[in-house]
Amino acid sequence: MQDLLNFLNRSPSRYHAVDNLCGELEAAGYVRLYEGQCQPIVPGGKYFVTRGGSALLAFRIPRADFTGFMISASHSDSPTFRIKENAELEGPETYVRLNTERYGGMLCAPWLDRPLTVAGQVMVKQGDDIQEQLVYVDKDLLMIPNVAVHMNRDANNGFKYDAKCDMVPLMGMGLEKGTFRAAVAQAAGCRPEEILGTDLYLCLRQKALVWGAEDQFISAQGLDDLQCAWGCFKGFLAAADSASVPVYALLDNEEIGSGTMQGAAGTFLVDWLDRICAALGRDRLPAIANSFLVSADNAHAVHPNHPEYHDAGHRPVMNGGVVIKHGVHYACGGVACAVFTALCQRAGTPVQHFANCSDLPGGGTLGLIASSHVSVHTVDVGLPQLAMHSCFETAGVKDTDYLIQAMTAFYGASFREEGGRFLLD
Repeated sequence: MQDLLNFLNRSPSRYHAVDNLCGELEAAGYVRLYEGQCQPIVPGGKYFVTRGGSALLAFRIPRADFTGFMISASHSDSPTFRIKENAELEGPETYVRLNTERYGGMLCAPWLDRPLTVAGQVMVKQGDDIQEQLVYVDKDLLMIPNVAVHMNRDANNGFKYDAKCDMVPLMGMGLEKGTFRAAVAQAAGCRPEEILGTDLYLCLRQKALVWGAEDQFISAQGLDDLQCAWGCFKGFLAAADSASVPVYALLDNEEIGSGTMQGAAGTFLVDWLDRICAALGRDRLPAIANSFLVSADNAHAVHPNHPEYHDAGHRPVMNGGVVIKHGVHYACGGVACAVFTALCQRAGTPVQHFANCSDLPGGGTLGLIASSHVSVHTVDVGLPQLAMHSCFETAGVKDTDYLIQAMTAFYGASFREEGGRFLLD
């Protein structure tokens, strides 16, 4: 559990999460590839590649005559507030605030009255080059103040938040123009005028923590979906070689539809499956036909105060095991459910099932999007959590280990389809 806490605390943005995993891969002997270069891919090789700084693919080649691909896909982003390029808002009076926009469908109320800062990526001019620089302003820099109940009598009666008014963070009073840019530049180790572009987001100053009478819960920002990202990653590293190529994918922009070059609707995954096949002289179609995708994105645990929001018979509990998601918004069919369940049985991992209430449609995942580009059997799974899309979410301490256990078995297996028979080697 401590390694998950450390990962979450070192990942205040999607860019930091990817950078941290790249460091883990390099330490494990994986070779970095670059999309714009022709680099060899050979049997026995271990590789990783990034796109846009916020998406990552890692894979290893056990042998040239591999059967197919065993793929997992999670996402690096979470709902937050993006800082606009011209960030500083002056007034009213001498207040200085930051101009933000909503990123994804978040719960607004938990963001209020908390110490905040910013993290993300800036592009810095260095000579004739433009270089990426990760940024985390290590300071209690911002807060979004609530309106007193005396002035907002509807605060406890279903108040509707206006993002352009109620969710604007306060930075200071009577500040010199450019104070925010200067703080970002200091964190990036450059001069303000050297910053040519930014992709910065609000983040909490509060660290991830384990809590409860018997330390059964973990709470943190970004559990959806960094908890699944970490569990799949550790399973990927721990798995024994099989006849298939294990592929770990961490994609971006799921919370806003995945329609970017580094998202599931982009070509990142399919580009590299094609590139692997071409490098090893393999026919792509048989390899894809004998492949399997686990879309790992956190699931809704039954709420202690509102069990009525869950479908009868489909009420996952925290610390109860990996959740398989069913329904029209998910990619999972009977074959995918059976294959993943069999792998979990092989690993000794408990499995739970989730379905939305018939009158309460839920959100989707990247599973349907990714499988529309890479046509393979796909199962949507997740770890049960509370307060999804809050800035401080809660999950069970045991479930990360359950996912690692399941994904170690998954990545150590091979999948084949033969005339209606589905084989796990």
